[in-house]
Amino acid sequence: MATIISSEIIEAIKYLDGNPHPFGWQGFIGDAVYRSLGLVLVDGRMPAVCVILGAAPDSKIATGIIRELQSKNILTLLAGKSNGVTFKSQLEENKVSLGLESYVVALGTETTSLIYAVNFVSRVALSFGGVKKGDVSGLLKYIKERIPVFVIALGELDSLKVSALAAIIKLGLPVVTDQDAWEIEECDTTIHEALVTVDDYTNIVSKAIEMRGIKIKVDKIDIPVNYSAAFEGERIRKENMHVEFGGGRSISFEYVRSRKMDEIKDGEIKLIGKDIDEIQEGNVCPLGIIVDVAGRSMEDDFEPVLERQIHRFLNYAMGVFHIGQRDMNWIRISKDAKNAGLNFKHFGKILHAKFHNEYSSIVDKVTVTLLTSVEEINKILPEVRDSYKKRDERLKNMKDDTVDTFYSCLLCTSFAPNHVCVITPERMGLCGAISWLDAKASFEISPTGGNRPIERKDCVDAAKGMWNGINEFVYSNSNKMIEKLSLYSLMDSPMSSCGCFECVVAVIPEANGVIIVNREYPDMTPIGMKFTTLAGSVGGGQQTPGFMGIAKKYITSQRFISAEGGLKRVVWMPKALKDTIRPELEERAKEIGEPGLVDKIADETICIEVSELLDFLQKVKHPALSLEPLI
Repeated sequence: MATIISSEIIEAIKYLDGNPHPFGWQGFIGDAVYRSLGLVLVDGRMPAVCVILGAAPDSKIATGIIRELQSKNILTLLAGKSNGVTFKSQLEENKVSLGLESYVVALGTETTSLIYAVNFVSRVALSFGGVKKGDVSGLLKYIKERIPVFVIALGELDSLKVSALAAIIKLGLPVVTDQDAWEIEECDTTIHEALVTVDDYTNIVSKAIEMRGIKIKVDKIDIPVNYSAAFEGERIRKENMHVEFGGGRSISFEYVRSRKMDEIKDGEIKLIGKDIDEIQEGNVCPLGIIVDVAGRSMEDDFEPVLERQIHRFLNYAMGVFHIGQRDMNWIRISKDAKNAGLNFKHFGKILHAKFHNEYSSIVDKVTVTLLTSVEEINKILPEVRDSYKKRDERLKNMKDDTVDTFYSCLLCTSFAPNHVCVITPERMGLCGAISWLDAKASFEISPTGGNRPIERKDCVDAAKGMWNGINEFVYSNSNKMIEKLSLYSLMDSPMSSCGCFECVVAVIPEANGVIIVNREYPDMTPIGMKFTTLAGSVGGGQQTPGFMGIAKKYITSQRFISAEGGLKRVVWMPKALKDTIRPELEERAKEIGEPGLVDKIADETICIEVSELLDFLQKVKHPALSLEPLI
């Protein structure tokens, strides 16, 4: 601290001759400037202040560092020099504008000029934090908790710089240097590490931001189309479409995975394959969206929570339509959006900005990779699907009766304003992307978000899964359109549906059972409707007894339409769906005492006419025929 005090004396003496600094150097930060900067710093409008001591190896590196800081709206204060060169002169060499309006202020040419930054920080604490003179512990506490300032020390560190930086750390400001230094872990005055060496200049700013615990928000997303929640419910008809992905017509997936902080570079966006403007109009193409996220508070359990937000974030862009999730999504891009210049780089910008803005409590870095190359998609698809499977397996041993709280999902209210999804341990969201654990984690991250707790209280009918607590929540959040909900029944007040369901369950009275049709199946069914027609009659937030949108995983749940007999009611489903979930179907069939049930369920290779279906069911003695009448 003696170095800092001595620096203040030295710099103060310079003012005695009336010319303390050369032209273009700020020196002491005057009261008017300090008050305006201090206010926007403590209220969050300015995310941080960076103090650069010394100079970069060359002007190109200096410019790269300052441009990254400017892009994040971080004010930079320059002090000192290295080998006679100042950071200011390096910027001027590349014609970079300096001044308060450019968020770059040069304090002074000497190491002692650091005192002006220290003075600024201390005055902010005194003026805006109510810290009293002489209250050292209060000063340090306020700096640590409320003043986001960090130091980047570039170039050779002499004894004076080392001593000054030690005082800086004592004040609670972390230091990143490009020199070999004795790294210091978290200390009493810092949030994370106190001193770290970074020799990659492209990562030096992001490391400093991470060490100080600063959360960067992007005020405006630089894309060529309007971006607003008002466009979330926008539909794009085929005649207005430039290109589409997924929807059962091609492979398309979205995948969020957590990474270590040093594994990714924030803001990096990569495209492997053709861009939007390189795809012929009207084509159906494959697409993979991979979002890598890193953060000190990030957990693997948060991956599906963030992943489900891709649906909302992309839908906010005018001219982009998105429904579904995981490897079951469906995306369309309009001709107008393509003509406006929208490309996949803009998808990356949207996701990068929105994850930072809405999930800053757990997200520090975001990178986005977009794949339109079939070869690249096929390479990573096994990893993606294995991750989905592992997420689902976490819930295997949890039951509805073992918890007191269920969760809502209100993410799709733009498409279906009256729809409320109720998620339980044994019934995941109908989109197949949000489990009870995911919803619980989502609420912990964002208590005011779409996943909210619903108390399971005042049982009305245990067999049908009806509770007054759930009815009250659904009624108040469905625009008072749905008065009651049975979680385990298809025929009495079933759950409503939005448009993101993986499958439709539909009653077929002639067979005293139900059929299940998945989104990928394009052909006719025994009830005379294709999936698209069924989806139109079920979706939009409607509560339709006998029809319901569900997730694939719900088919093998013990709670699957258990009020009507459960899996024994299933008489027909597409072969591809049956084959996909056959192991789980066979396991569940054994549990209910029907080990041969899976082969008694018809598919399109056996029949698509009702008469043929009845003949088959009688031939194999399907248990649905002996159950109580559904209607």
